[in-house]
Amino acid sequence: MNRVTEDPVGAFVPGPRVMLGARRSGPLSGRVFAAKDLFDVRRYVATCGNPDWARTHPPADATAPAIEQLLDAGARLVGKTITDELAFSLEGENVHYGTPINSRAPGRLPGGSSSGSASAVAAGLVDFALGTDTGGSVRIPASYCGLFALRPTHGRVSLDGVMPLAPSYDTVGWFARDGITLAQVGAAILSDDRPEPIRRFLWVRDAEMLVDPGAARAVRDVAQQLFEPMDEVELFEGSPSRWSTTYRRIQGWEAWHGLGPWITATRPRFAPTIAERFAAAARVTEPEADDARRERATLAAIVGRYVDDGTVLVLPAAPSVAPLRGSLSGDAGARYRDRALALTSIAGHGGRPEVVLPVASEGGLPIGLGIIGRRGADAALLRLAADDRVQAAAKRAVGRPPPAPTAPRASGADDGAPEAA
Repeated sequence: MNRVTEDPVGAFVPGPRVMLGARRSGPLSGRVFAAKDLFDVRRYVATCGNPDWARTHPPADATAPAIEQLLDAGARLVGKTITDELAFSLEGENVHYGTPINSRAPGRLPGGSSSGSASAVAAGLVDFALGTDTGGSVRIPASYCGLFALRPTHGRVSLDGVMPLAPSYDTVGWFARDGITLAQVGAAILSDDRPEPIRRFLWVRDAEMLVDPGAARAVRDVAQQLFEPMDEVELFEGSPSRWSTTYRRIQGWEAWHGLGPWITATRPRFAPTIAERFAAAARVTEPEADDARRERATLAAIVGRYVDDGTVLVLPAAPSVAPLRGSLSGDAGARYRDRALALTSIAGHGGRPEVVLPVASEGGLPIGLGIIGRRGADAALLRLAADDRVQAAAKRAVGRPPPAPTAPRASGADDGAPEAA
């Protein structure tokens, strides 16, 4: 089986594959990647996880710069991957195109909204994949699927040609099965940056109350082994809901003002949970959004007390190991989402980068370790991901990665020629 052209885990958007050849040789030559189906590729329609979106939007006039940077670095695009509808979910379930399989935790959710990208990387179908992260849509799938991933500093990677959800939080992130590949992608897609040394690691002690006890212990134990000595801090001041509510109000306001006109005009077919989220977004008032923006500045300043040039925060990347499929409906799903957003908004409110390291497991299932740095510290986090001790811990936690995929070739295509325009 050619693991690139076949799709045993349902990671890719159904239909003909979107494939682009490398433009030239470079540091990523021989590597293949996928992109979440929010990214534009010239002459193709991005579904953004919803058939009515695809039906009402024309093919793109240009390819997203983030994809072009990777093609310029020698990599090949071998497909667009399934996303939750309009990226408005953390679960990874799509009623229209299916739920990609989490090969690291069969029968459990892959995490969303970059579900297909995480699934494709975890299954070894690609070397790395692009996703987007607004409120955790790269970090949560990475944790569930046992992957390395980066949500970069807000604004470091171009969002041109990417469907916006909440622009003041939206970022382009990526997944890999090892930290070395993650860092190599970063070198190609980020502007030049000299990594600063990380001198101090601070465990976010009150983040543990948002995480299932066994998973929290597993992450803390590995963190203490890797980063000893490790001091402790508390951020939430007894109110993690303050952090998630602030995020939801700003996200809701921005999402409705960006996507609401299309929703009102089109009346798309949404899954019930997605429809409920957009209905809630439509109810956020301008005064509530203004209050939330002021609160965001306060919360970002709290994090800023601790994160500086040489200090990072350490915490679980998700509230639990990957939940069972179908287990996050109703009130249980709402409570889980609140916990997840409180964790992910620590980096999100201040636009800070966070790397996920797949170095822990609980009950044989992966749970990621999140490391948050100051704005612009992306290179330092990527260097940490590539560290030998971290690589060894990841192998112990999730096993050896699947073998590298074989790049497909179009008949008669030159190395630098696109396989599809």
